[in-house]
Amino acid sequence: MSTNNVVVLDNGGGLIKAGHGGERHPSTIIPNCLYRLPSSKKWLHPSPTTTSGVSTATEEDLTSAAVRRPIDRGYLINPELQREIWAHLFSSILHINPAHSSLLLTEPLFTLPSIQRSTDELVFEDFNFKSLYVADPPSLVHLYEASRRPNGLVSRAQCSLVVDCGFSFTQASPVFQNFTLNYAVKRIDLGGKALTNYLKELVSYRSVNVMEEAFIMDDVKEKLCFVSLDVARDLQIAR
Repeated sequence: MSTNNVVVLDNGGGLIKAGHGGERHPSTIIPNCLYRLPSSKKWLHPSPTTTSGVSTATEEDLTSAAVRRPIDRGYLINPELQREIWAHLFSSILHINPAHSSLLLTEPLFTLPSIQRSTDELVFEDFNFKSLYVADPPSLVHLYEASRRPNGLVSRAQCSLVVDCGFSFTQASPVFQNFTLNYAVKRIDLGGKALTNYLKELVSYRSVNVMEEAFIMDDVKEKLCFVSLDVARDLQIAR
């Protein structure tokens, strides 16, 4: 089978990164949500974003937009909403026919069987994909790094520690000989969403109320926030 017939989908709680097998980078990145403006009753699809998660459509006014997400804490809770988002992605952005394609899909570790069944129904009953391969992100990251640098440390040692700081949670996963050691995985429910909410609280308390501005404050976070290499110095500058 040609790699062009393989659709790769990293279905995150905040962003969906999608493309075709064999590509080095995702073809598109879209927010995994729908939004509705205060003046409208219609739920809309956000525009594709840059690699940082910032919308490329500057004409969109997302002030006070309400947001619906199919994933909570990293797990699928609304298959109907996910179906609508995937349908838009496949038909209007990737322009693929699922019936003629196979799907490589990432799935969080420790996903409940009921959620796995809902995902299978989406893939095969709603979109009619030819086949499905489900992979956990830590193993894929390990394989990617090992294949990218055949003589590197990861490839030679055949083990790694993958720290995934995502939208919904942060997870540390040891990988040995291409397999994730599930019994040793550690997870905390703290991710990008929590940081955006904290930023909204800080700005609302100190300046102007932005508690309803999820898109805007997420954009602010992506553009202005960074990991400090000198905490004391940066705190002094911030004061």
